[in-house]
Amino acid sequence: MDAEPLEEDNLLDENHDLDSDELYEHYRIVIDKKQSLLRIDKFLMDRLPHATRNKIQNAIEAHTILVNNKAIKSSYKVKPLDVITITLPDPPRDTEVVPEDIPLNIVYEDEELLLVNKPAGMVVHPAYGNWTGTLVNALSFYLNNLPTSRNGTIRPGLVHRIDKDTSGLLVIAKTEFAMTYLARQFYDHSIERTYYALVWGVPKEKKGTITGHVGRSLKDRRVMSVYPNGEQGKHAVTHYEVIKTFKYVSLVKCNLETGRSHQIRAHMKYLGHPLFSDATYGGDKILQGQPTGSYKAFVENAFKIIPRQALHAQSLGFIHPKTKEFLQFSSEFPEDFVQALAKWELYAD
Repeated sequence: MDAEPLEEDNLLDENHDLDSDELYEHYRIVIDKKQSLLRIDKFLMDRLPHATRNKIQNAIEAHTILVNNKAIKSSYKVKPLDVITITLPDPPRDTEVVPEDIPLNIVYEDEELLLVNKPAGMVVHPAYGNWTGTLVNALSFYLNNLPTSRNGTIRPGLVHRIDKDTSGLLVIAKTEFAMTYLARQFYDHSIERTYYALVWGVPKEKKGTITGHVGRSLKDRRVMSVYPNGEQGKHAVTHYEVIKTFKYVSLVKCNLETGRSHQIRAHMKYLGHPLFSDATYGGDKILQGQPTGSYKAFVENAFKIIPRQALHAQSLGFIHPKTKEFLQFSSEFPEDFVQALAKWELYAD
């Protein structure tokens, strides 16, 4: 019997990037009644396309391969009617990654992983319309022999992504085991991720939780919509806190419980507070205050200062694959974000 994917999402182009939870396929295998005892790593090598024994063993060690919902060892022998569930990175697009000498802002690096602070405007991985100049092209130059998704080399080391025009932290796996171990944490939603966003308006509640399925809009597949009744999309939860208000806009901290495509951008619009300067979700228009006179000129100038969604992936926390130590990293706001905040603060005074 071959493994069948339980779920496989079509990818959006890189300009409408996907977040971490979208990066995995799930497999379920029910062992035949007549199956003889056989080591699970050998059993799966014949049933998972392009899977090496080493990759399977790493996945078993990282507990992304379970038998009857329990962790096992590579020496485990499958038995009739066992149920094997598997989580692996999804297959990449068919294209070759060309290494490019692009400077990287490296926050941390060891033998297993590295963290980069991605600038706004940098595409994470090659896709239609963005085959060069991406983070993956830069990583391919900086590091050799990065682990990849199971079919090729399009996403070396990537276990999550952020949108092209979102700035902030990304963790990159340098080994097969690190990639599998980190992927499991993203899948389990145990990664701690904090974003800061400048949004239109002032939320009624200083703290709150937005719960609502996020899925592609029925009118425009480039945009994600919120489906509060769960009739479409995937379960998504965003915890937010208003940090400071500037009369017509607010600085908001968001912690992701899940990681759906455009989750913060879609959830904040659903709440009635689109991200400032976010053209995709209507935040590039004056949504608070009268769009006339000096105020109109002020806002238009602010749009020029930060001509992208005002969103920054500020911190990232996870358990290290080898040391099992919990690591927490943070990054400063980029210059355009700082200038936009300063401009609004002066206006509000």
